[in-house]
Amino acid sequence: MARLRDLVDAARIRLVAAGVPASEAALDAELLMRDALGWDRASWLTKRDEAAAPAVGAAFAAALTRRAAREPVAYIRGVQEFYGRAFQVGPGVLIPRPETELLVDESLTALTGHGQPRIVDIGTGSGCLAITLALECPSSSIVATDISAAALAGARANAAAHGVAGRITFVETSFLDGVAGPFDLIVTNPPYVPDRDEPDLAPEVAAHEPHSALFAGPDGLRAVRAVIALAATALAPGGALVMEIGVGQWPAVQVALAAAGLGGSARVRADVQGIPRAVVATRGI
Repeated sequence: MARLRDLVDAARIRLVAAGVPASEAALDAELLMRDALGWDRASWLTKRDEAAAPAVGAAFAAALTRRAAREPVAYIRGVQEFYGRAFQVGPGVLIPRPETELLVDESLTALTGHGQPRIVDIGTGSGCLAITLALECPSSSIVATDISAAALAGARANAAAHGVAGRITFVETSFLDGVAGPFDLIVTNPPYVPDRDEPDLAPEVAAHEPHSALFAGPDGLRAVRAVIALAATALAPGGALVMEIGVGQWPAVQVALAAAGLGGSARVRADVQGIPRAVVATRGI
């Protein structure tokens, strides 16, 4: 009977052969095995030389087949970590990314001095931003919108799991249609990938994640410009827009913010790769 570590080593080789980057393949194989076993990493490190039980081997093999077909690990496992917390995710919901955590940091900074802030998360997806802000800012009240009923169902489940369901109002709508302001904070990770970039995306993204949460026209700024136009009137005086953008988009976003009267205070924070990523703009008092 094969040792657990031998199965994981063989899985890593299979994943690399399937096109998964070598830097990800080893971690993916270990995560899928640990899920099959129900072990944390400490258990894995101390017991990985044990023989694999048939049921464990079968569960691992099934998960590995899905990963070799380039299905995202988060969908296979049904969970993704964000800001140190676990969020349920599945097909039809954008997988939270580490760079989006910058929006939480910038939002909390922007909310300094607001006693009971009113927040809206546009395009909430898994609910990771709305729920994290509810947990990090307990005095806030939050509205979270999305056009996807499936995404909202998952977001509601995540809110319940984290104990904040009573503080977030989920609304199935486009942007802020039918949602009354003003808001002290508008936070959003809108679709911002140019349509032309689809062939260059990894299969995990292009073939599995929802296109409505990814693509936004020829330059990727259709949704970004719409949010900026809304923020100009939906923000309370002194309120802030905190929004994620993509590679090379900051100059065009600056122009849009200036046209909406939000350019004077606008700034952008780069992610760990040095890409201008988290835009912050405040409405004048």
